[in-house]
Amino acid sequence: MQQKDSWLLPEGIEEILPQEAAYLENLRRSILQLFTCWGYELVIPPMIDFIDSLLTGSGHDLDLQTFKLTDQISGRTLGFRADMTPQVARMDAHHLKHEWPTRLCYVGTVLHTRCDPLEKTRSPMQIGAELYGHAGIESDVEVIRLMLEMLALTGLLNVHLDLGHVGIFRALSRQAGLDHNQESLLFDILQRKARPELEELMFDFAINEDVKEMFLKLPELNGGQDVLNKARIVLAKADAQVKQALANLEAAADLLTSRFPTLPISFDLAELRGYHYHTGVVFAAFVPTIGREIARGGRYDNIGAVFGRARPATGFSSDLKLLASLAKQTAQDQPSQRIFAPYQDITELNEKIRDLRAQGHIVIQQLPGQLGAAKELGCTAVLVLDNQNWVIQALD
Repeated sequence: MQQKDSWLLPEGIEEILPQEAAYLENLRRSILQLFTCWGYELVIPPMIDFIDSLLTGSGHDLDLQTFKLTDQISGRTLGFRADMTPQVARMDAHHLKHEWPTRLCYVGTVLHTRCDPLEKTRSPMQIGAELYGHAGIESDVEVIRLMLEMLALTGLLNVHLDLGHVGIFRALSRQAGLDHNQESLLFDILQRKARPELEELMFDFAINEDVKEMFLKLPELNGGQDVLNKARIVLAKADAQVKQALANLEAAADLLTSRFPTLPISFDLAELRGYHYHTGVVFAAFVPTIGREIARGGRYDNIGAVFGRARPATGFSSDLKLLASLAKQTAQDQPSQRIFAPYQDITELNEKIRDLRAQGHIVIQQLPGQLGAAKELGCTAVLVLDNQNWVIQALD
């Protein structure tokens, strides 16, 4: 006899019906193919693992998010993975053991004990890519570029990139001589942007006055490109490690701007996302339609040390189910068109064509000296330059 409400699912756990499942699977294949074209090889970590492995590096930030149980064979504590990154780091450190850079990607469901305040699911489908074995900003820029290409592939519009560097806070803490408890207190206050508490804490700390002043001004260092100029002034009395971290952040931003000249980039030097896990540049992608990041990542060097091999590492991840949901909304808002584009080798035009194709539009770019214009080629619209922006103009 059927029990009452036997069809109900636990809170934050959802099932995916045929139409949505087909859309999700097609997007999964497309993104993994993109990763493959960049040289990232697919790995499949286990759903369940020893808790020590799951909580490595990032790990203890995820302790409360991890479902735990006792293994009836070994007697050890197991956990359902809440994040696949530590498992992928183990594969690089323990199994692959390359001296050259290793590029890995993954996709699969992770399980959280609690929902994030801004999302409803406890079972995201995590998809991401990791690059091991290179410590320079070029590898940070590569994974950010790959993340942006992934988002373009889904057809998402108005993507905004936020950059930070946890090394600035780490180096300032060392310069101040903070102990673990002091650093943890300061970290918590900066995360909450609690200015009065920050001022009170700095008054209580017996540290150098110049360093106190830099900590007090750290939350103000957020905004556009001018933030970096302001930071050089604010952090003028910081040690060499702080200045090197700031220089690395600026160099990464310059490389990204050269690749994506129309991409909005902001900076937040008090953003300590994944602080106990990340060691360098951190980043997140946002869109106007949702109040939290849709993809994020950063550098997390030496996570493999516990597995016997410390390696530089950087990477990113996202929730495939969230991307699919946003991509479907965008597709519905932007019906497919057949668009004619002029032949001009202009970066902004090439970016616009790439974005339109990623959204599912057909874009035919004119060839030099060709016969036939937009109407002859069956196009319903053309790309035209309007006030320094490339816009779609419908054909009469």
